[in-house]
Amino acid sequence: MGKRIFDLVFSALGLIILSPVILVAAIGVKLSSPGPVFFRQERVGRNFNVFRICKFRTMRSNAVSDPPITVYGDPRVTRFGRFLRRTKLDEIPQLFNVFKGEMSFVGPRPEVRFYVEKFRADYEEILKVRPGITDEASIEFRHEGALLAAASDPQDLYLRQVLPRKIELAHRYVRNGRMFDDLSIIIRTLMHL
Repeated sequence: MGKRIFDLVFSALGLIILSPVILVAAIGVKLSSPGPVFFRQERVGRNFNVFRICKFRTMRSNAVSDPPITVYGDPRVTRFGRFLRRTKLDEIPQLFNVFKGEMSFVGPRPEVRFYVEKFRADYEEILKVRPGITDEASIEFRHEGALLAAASDPQDLYLRQVLPRKIELAHRYVRNGRMFDDLSIIIRTLMHL
């Protein structure tokens, strides 16, 4: 209950305080390429409920999202999109997901159904909690795009090494996470921006 109140209050405050940044980013997205301001994609949330994550669109609007990972230097990403990704400003609209109760500030990052189904047994435990904007894996893999870009087969690397490590960290969070841990993760995430 305390975590939900924290999420509700601080997501509302964040949306209010960051409204000028949201406005400037939205204008930047619209001027950088035709298409919608927001990127919406189905993700699997708490108790396997599907929701639509909200981010600023960083790719051309006609870009195909297969595979569902993006590597550093991906030609589908617009110039302004690269700036949004590098600064993590593309993630700000997820405050709407937090406010609605679909996500939390801290929790295992939500994945697309494709990856959840490949590791369904693991996600039975992980999805007992709300997914988050940040977690230990977000900090450890903050340069994930560059890591994947260096691989001959980024999808294979993600499935065999990156995602299993993220799942390991998510299990640890679900089993041991406390409000103090959440605050520590938020502070460390902000330090790495």
